[in-house]
Amino acid sequence: MPFVEFVAGWISGAVGLVVGHPLDTVKVRLQTQAVYRGIFDCVAKTYKHEGFRGFFKGMSFPVVSVAISNAVTFGSYTNALDYLTRSGHNNSDQSKQSSLTTVFVAGCFSGIAQLFVSAPIDLVKVRLQNQTKSGGNKYRGPIHCIAVILREDGVKGLFRGIWALALRDVPCLGLYFLPYELICRMLTEKGKQPGNTAVLLAGGVAGVVTWACATPMDVVKARLQMCGGGGRMYSGVLNCITVSVREEGMRVFFKGLLLNSVRAFPVNAVTFLSFEMLLRAMTNLPKD
Repeated sequence: MPFVEFVAGWISGAVGLVVGHPLDTVKVRLQTQAVYRGIFDCVAKTYKHEGFRGFFKGMSFPVVSVAISNAVTFGSYTNALDYLTRSGHNNSDQSKQSSLTTVFVAGCFSGIAQLFVSAPIDLVKVRLQNQTKSGGNKYRGPIHCIAVILREDGVKGLFRGIWALALRDVPCLGLYFLPYELICRMLTEKGKQPGNTAVLLAGGVAGVVTWACATPMDVVKARLQMCGGGGRMYSGVLNCITVSVREEGMRVFFKGLLLNSVRAFPVNAVTFLSFEMLLRAMTNLPKD
């Protein structure tokens, strides 16, 4: 039942977002603003000026919308994998496994499929997260943010940074599912469904590996998305890379790497576990 994967992806995406949003806010501010000396300085200043609520800025919109992006990612990946291997969840030949090459291709496909959904959502999230009391609030909320972007830049403004997002998501989502599948297979007897412990471990490792590779382009994406939203203006991906390296050195592309890695394990562990449990419940698969 292809629709089941999309529903499970939607709910698991919302759960993962709530778990990781506070650290994501700190990560985005470190990548786009030069006023912080490091992680703890950013956390301290955010709490001092905005309180605990400051870490959840911009969450109300993506908790629903990012869930849609996650639904497209997991739904398109699972269905592409089933199509490429001709062995879905309800297939009688449960022992047949997809090759790792097929897993990577299906992951890349999911990166393309979710791109036009996630680009506007991620843009609004980043702009709302970068609003501080000291810098003023240009946007009153997600809907107002969308309205301002449309008024100032038109529809194309909602897709600012999409090429950097594509360079981050397409190969990295291909990579995302590889360690998950590999670890699950290592920890699970052939022909059986992976247990909860295997899913948690595999999902966490998959998240850390993926974000370690995605962080450099994530920095570029965030900076391009802030163009027109109070951030520095860049003419494109290459210009942003060139200017950033010239002014801040190569280390600029690893801003937020530690936070991404720390955040990635619990967020993706919870996301994958939620997805697998929902999938089992909705397809009546026996649990280990």
